[in-house]
Amino acid sequence: MILWILLPLGAWLLGSIAFGALLVRWKTASDIRAQGSGNIGATNVYRIHGKALGAATLALDAAKGAIPVALALFLAPANPHLAPVVGLFALLGHCFPAYSYLKGGGKGVATAAGAALVLSPITLGASLGAFILALIIGGRVSAGSLAAAACLPLFGWLFGLPFFTVFIFAIMALVVFVRHQANIARLLAGTEPTLRDKK
Repeated sequence: MILWILLPLGAWLLGSIAFGALLVRWKTASDIRAQGSGNIGATNVYRIHGKALGAATLALDAAKGAIPVALALFLAPANPHLAPVVGLFALLGHCFPAYSYLKGGGKGVATAAGAALVLSPITLGASLGAFILALIIGGRVSAGSLAAAACLPLFGWLFGLPFFTVFIFAIMALVVFVRHQANIARLLAGTEPTLRDKK
């Protein structure tokens, strides 16, 4: 029972670490929250500060989802429900960080992907296919992110994952869509920037 308290809480606290903001501050002494879209995620870091910092942000944000889920599977292998819940809490930490009063978080795509990678690599792989296809067609990361999020529970169901895991994937997708409200509005208006747009 204690793991049901400690692991989700630890995942939320780990997820709350804004690696994008920390990397940019360390490298440039500037605040990514005041640059570009103001988001702490890899896409904004890449647009403003280049591939290296963008890739590092992506990897660290994904690790925030992968590490606590892997720990949950290691510590409680007989409990199939704990690891998905831990992954969800890592995502919530990234989107609603504890260290800034639930404000200033990211959009959660990389952290959700990290959790899904450990829970079901094949489901994540198929969802990444949807991301790549949408990115190729429209050139917009947000469209790819939304496509991948929508496909995560769908592919989880098609690949026969437990219902509870599919349910958690659906909640993750909903969180990602909520965090992309502004992007969705710009996509509908045709004003969403492409990946190639800089600064």
